[in-house]
Amino acid sequence: MPIKRVIFFVKYWVPVLCVMGVIFYASNTSGKDIPPLFPFQDVVYHFSVYLALSFFFSRALNKSKTNISLAKIFIFAIVFTVIYGISDEFHQSFVPSRSVSVFDVLIDTLGGLTGSSIFLWLQ
Repeated sequence: MPIKRVIFFVKYWVPVLCVMGVIFYASNTSGKDIPPLFPFQDVVYHFSVYLALSFFFSRALNKSKTNISLAKIFIFAIVFTVIYGISDEFHQSFVPSRSVSVFDVLIDTLGGLTGSSIFLWLQ
């Protein structure tokens, strides 16, 4: 693989994979091992990490395919975020002291909408 492609992958797609890894790691942590630090921390965490995921995914997709419109990037990023949020909840169903939450998927989706909107706004 040419060095330019490696640099491109590291610059644009590795952040997406890192956020996905953080989500997976956090979801794999037992619920009783997560200390309560502030009110509504679960909502803040879900919103923030899915905002980052959607923003980085939008950015990577935009740089990868120049013929995709910003509107399609916006839609693809939100669909990707929702699917990853649903898969995250499914994964949590196998983790002790964790449960599946439709509310979490809703917050993930709102974070994804916000991340994609910020990306569009910056364009």
